[in-house]
Amino acid sequence: MGEIIKGKPVADAISEELIQKVEMLKSKSITPKLAIVRVGADPSDLAYERGALKRCEAIGMLAEVKELPVDISQDDFIAELKKINEDKSVNGILTFRPFPKQLDEKVIKYVITPEKDVDCFSPVNVAKVMENDETGFAPCTPSAVMEILKYYKVPMKGKKAVVVGRSMVVGKPVSMLLLNENATVTICHSRTENMPAVCSEADILVVGIGRAKMIDSSYVKEGAVVIDVGINVDENGNMCGDVDTEDCLSKAAMITPVPAGVGSVTTSILAKQTIKACMQQNEI
Repeated sequence: MGEIIKGKPVADAISEELIQKVEMLKSKSITPKLAIVRVGADPSDLAYERGALKRCEAIGMLAEVKELPVDISQDDFIAELKKINEDKSVNGILTFRPFPKQLDEKVIKYVITPEKDVDCFSPVNVAKVMENDETGFAPCTPSAVMEILKYYKVPMKGKKAVVVGRSMVVGKPVSMLLLNENATVTICHSRTENMPAVCSEADILVVGIGRAKMIDSSYVKEGAVVIDVGINVDENGNMCGDVDTEDCLSKAAMITPVPAGVGSVTTSILAKQTIKACMQQNEI
């Protein structure tokens, strides 16, 4: 029977470290600040926002929300984003995506200042993840996956890692982060042939495909570590992941639950990246 590995101990350990960094910065009269840019009031955005504000407050950081109307024009949105770019009190910027259809991500991603882009929206930070450039900012969710693996002392060097999903939000960046830890990485997607056979060779299986309970025990190697990044709602209206946790527990050595898994670490990563941005901007 596998072990369910929760995100809260990981988030708490990160927060303890961040409290000390914030105290050090405050001793130099610097307080790190995050700006959250939200268009409209999507319930999942609001839930994440509440968690982020609570986390920032707990570690002594500042955070503010810039709420913009759901029908805002692209020109007006870019003007607001540029104001935040130029605000010297702001160290990190998070923009909730996807945007409403009138806003073009392909244009806006070039507007956000890379030095403040703490969730890897800018192509500059995407390139830094590819190059393993430590001055950049990887997306918060893939970074949370890596923090969980490290906290629970999961060996990555030389291990076979399979990532299910190829999005720019999770699949591609987490593949690069695993590669940077010297894992041997395979990416599966909707066109992969015989996916259960590919997945069942993995020592580490990371799933972010957006299909409720798609991954059952046939996809899991005996003794594998399974990280479930999916957030779905099942037929009973309950939150669930992309992995059928109960079914996979018989084979996996460790598995993250949904909820209380990867998602509970992401706000700590957001705070961590904002503090890192603050330190880089102040050359500390």
